[in-house]
Amino acid sequence: MSELESLPEAWEVWSAGDDGRVVLAYRPDVFDGEEFPPACMPTLYLTHGRRTRRTGANPTDRSGATDWFVTFYLEPDVSLDESDRFETRAQGLEHAVELARRFDDGEIDYRDPYQVPREAYFERLDALVGDADDRSSGRGREA
Repeated sequence: MSELESLPEAWEVWSAGDDGRVVLAYRPDVFDGEEFPPACMPTLYLTHGRRTRRTGANPTDRSGATDWFVTFYLEPDVSLDESDRFETRAQGLEHAVELARRFDDGEIDYRDPYQVPREAYFERLDALVGDADDRSSGRGREA
């Protein structure tokens, strides 16, 4: 079974490159500019070589890269400290799907990486993550 088959329903494969890269997006249906800002859509990246946004660095240059990396962005400049390295793509993909599941289940504390607290946004995001039964009934995650 492909790891992507066990991806939680709230996550979508946003893109999948011929080189094995995968981008997973959380609830693009609500990060549409009306309910939530599109730039704040939680996104998981599986890349061959470390993903970089440094000035002067080509983010697609993977020369010499042998390992696979999983990076979880909460928004463009905010990521979880969990940028993990794996020897194989399969291991990285398995980890990315597990992170997606943990986030969807409300097991990941997404507040800590923010340097400036955004309480109103966090409260709205809390309503999306957590128990799937709560989400479908509109109750959100219990505090």
